[in-house]
Amino acid sequence: MLDVAALREEPWPQGDWEALATRAANAAIAQSAHGEWREWPTVIEIAVRLTSDDEVQTLNRQYRQKDKPTNVLSFPMVQPDLLETVTQNSDDGEVILGDIVLAYGICAAEAAERGVSVEDHASHLIVHGVLHLLGYDHMEDAAAEGMEDMERAALASLGLHDPYSVRED
Repeated sequence: MLDVAALREEPWPQGDWEALATRAANAAIAQSAHGEWREWPTVIEIAVRLTSDDEVQTLNRQYRQKDKPTNVLSFPMVQPDLLETVTQNSDDGEVILGDIVLAYGICAAEAAERGVSVEDHASHLIVHGVLHLLGYDHMEDAAAEGMEDMERAALASLGLHDPYSVRED
């Protein structure tokens, strides 16, 4: 079972962000190698924080040594090679998968550039962030292609756009 908590901070607008984050996280997990988790009795917890560019820049500087804001940060709580063991053998029936943090200004600007709503782009960023929590990355071409394919499939299952259909190079 998946439990997603969303915390909205200024300047993010009011909305049902928890429902949006839950749908996006479920879609991401469904497209991953861990799709069966959604049916397990173990509670898989994900926290999503919607905050400002300044806060994301602070976190990016503190944890990644990059002094600039970015659209999404993921903070996994379980090492990828331990995911199966931890989720199957949880002592208390709960596993904290990790935290995802989105920067409003960057998300809104990217949404405008792509001609999509902030909500749709936030859904994409949450899908992307959940895949990172699950150990996927885009550091090498093959890994990036696989991750993009999962993102496309997850977003399609939500009735959303393909974020990789048009690239600016």
